[in-house]
Amino acid sequence: MSRTAGRAAVAGPLRDAAVLFVLPLALLAVTLPAAFAGGGTRRWWGRGESQRAEAQAAKDAAAAAFYELDTAQRDLRISLETITAVDDSPAARRAAEDFRALGGRIDQVSHDYISAVDAYDLDRPDLEAATAARARADLTRAKDELERVKRELDRFADSLGPLLHKAETELARLAPAVERARQALLAATNALDSVRASGLRADDLAARLAALSPELTRLNQGAGQHGVQQTIHRADDVLREAEAVRVEAERLPERAAEIDRRLVSLRTRAQALTTRTAGVKPILSELRRRYAVACWQDLQSVPEQATRSVAQAENKLKEAQAARDEQRWPDATSLLSTVRALLNATDEAVSAAGTRLQRLNEVSFDPSKEVERTRFAIRDAQRLAMAGRTTPDPRHARPLDDAVARLERAVAGLEGRHPDYWHFLTETEAVRRTVARVVSEIREQRGATGRA
Repeated sequence: MSRTAGRAAVAGPLRDAAVLFVLPLALLAVTLPAAFAGGGTRRWWGRGESQRAEAQAAKDAAAAAFYELDTAQRDLRISLETITAVDDSPAARRAAEDFRALGGRIDQVSHDYISAVDAYDLDRPDLEAATAARARADLTRAKDELERVKRELDRFADSLGPLLHKAETELARLAPAVERARQALLAATNALDSVRASGLRADDLAARLAALSPELTRLNQGAGQHGVQQTIHRADDVLREAEAVRVEAERLPERAAEIDRRLVSLRTRAQALTTRTAGVKPILSELRRRYAVACWQDLQSVPEQATRSVAQAENKLKEAQAARDEQRWPDATSLLSTVRALLNATDEAVSAAGTRLQRLNEVSFDPSKEVERTRFAIRDAQRLAMAGRTTPDPRHARPLDDAVARLERAVAGLEGRHPDYWHFLTETEAVRRTVARVVSEIREQRGATGRA
């Protein structure tokens, strides 16, 4: 072989080698998949990628379970905060304790999940199939635990339904309650200003309204500082008191006018009683002249007592007028009530004398009407006691028999030269009261028997 021929023989293989060196760089993307499609090396690469993919899928599923559990826990924590902010009942406290215990289990499974994620680097190029399989198993186990605790959390959330509904209802009341209290305070302030503009001081109402200022400050501070329940109760209290102040302020002009009318009316009545009191003495004179001492003795002090009572009432009227002028409305009202009571008592005493003379005149002229009226009441009660019975109940028969005897004694007492007609009238009235009591007892007993 010549040197030239030998050189050519060597150059051919070198050229072929050079081509082989360049071609893989250009055709690597085409030739490698075909080269690893079969053979022992190709089977190892496929199994590793499958394990890696399964581990990654388990990691993604565990991440989704972790996210769902974390979201559910945060939502439930908000619900528990809502409940505990409103409700301090044993059930609410027990729910908070259960949530804390459940939070401990959530922390544990979350820690296990994070540990499983940190234990494996699924992006390593040299990840072995066995390692990928272990990662898939650990991550699947973490996912299952996360899902189990999530189901437990969901059941717990469902059990909180009634407590949460109650708390949300209370929270829904909070803002409207506070707003109503503020509006009531504003209305009371406006009513008080209007009254003062008319010339009425209303100092007591102003003091009551001023006492609500600290409560309004606490309302403005909100439920976060004072609690939902306490804030709602405070708002309700402020509303009631402000409404009361407003109503009283709006009625104050009418109240002042009513006091003025009562002052005039009671003065007129006191003057009339003074005139009537003067007429009691002639009545007593006639009673003394015509009837026994027992018929009028208890009326002897009526003129003097009536005179003193009217004088006392007139003094109280002056005090009431002074209180009205000073706009001390409660004092004026109280004094007028005292005056009215004094005049009522005096009116009854003065009227008693005239009524006594009239009744004595009637019974002395014809006592039979009073006797017959009382006997009729006794007979009516006796018929009721015997209705549906062959013998009366001793509890009813005895007082009725006593009533008959008492009436007969009263009638017998009219005999004589100076009969005590007033004693006769009081006895017949007492007999009728006894008979009425027996009738009431009979009807009550029969009504009870009928209901039974």
